Amino acid sequence: MRLLIFSDIHGDLRALEKLMAIEADYYFAAGDLATWSRGLEKAAPLLAPKAERVYVMPGNHESERDIAQFCSQHGFQEFHGRTLQLNGWHIAGLGYSTPTPFHTPGEYSEEEMARRLEPFAGLKPLILICHCPPLDTDLDKIRNGLHGGSRAVREFIEREQPEHFFCGHIHEAEGVTIQMGRTRATNVGKRGFLFSVR
Repeated sequence: MRLLIFSDIHGDLRALEKLMAIEADYYFAAGDLATWSRGLEKAAPLLAPKAERVYVMPGNHESERDIAQFCSQHGFQEFHGRTLQLNGWHIAGLGYSTPTPFHTPGEYSEEEMARRLEPFAGLKPLILICHCPPLDTDLDKIRNGLHGGSRAVREFIEREQPEHFFCGHIHEAEGVTIQMGRTRATNVGKRGFLFSVR
């Protein structure tokens, strides 16, 4: 079973077209298909041929309501705060980021992020997909000394040790993979990450 996980398209329809040409069993859009939700509808025709296998969560540039409406209108699967069981695995998804300097529509406080992650505690084996990366890691590094991730996400990973973690949000860290204890963690970015689950 193959999962294609991608994030931060920000209206780049050519990048999205390339991703949707990749053969996978399930597609996970981990936030920010658009910028400030503008042009979100333009992504729909590219996702539509695989609609029943497309799982979408909001990034910080979309609200939960935007994505719920988008999924309902086009037959995609809303995956914000949701879980899915496939081949004995739990797959969990949470969109939004922690506060940014730009006051985008999809932001949670650290406390709210921790509260929203809590229902995923104890799920094993777990693949966790979040828009926001863990704080102070190579996955959220903008430049030396500047990081843009979430403390709550990091604490959840360190405590729960999901087998795999995927995120986006910080464009500068696209394609970076690190090990956090037992957890293999990757910032997928708009190039995406094709992952095989046995």
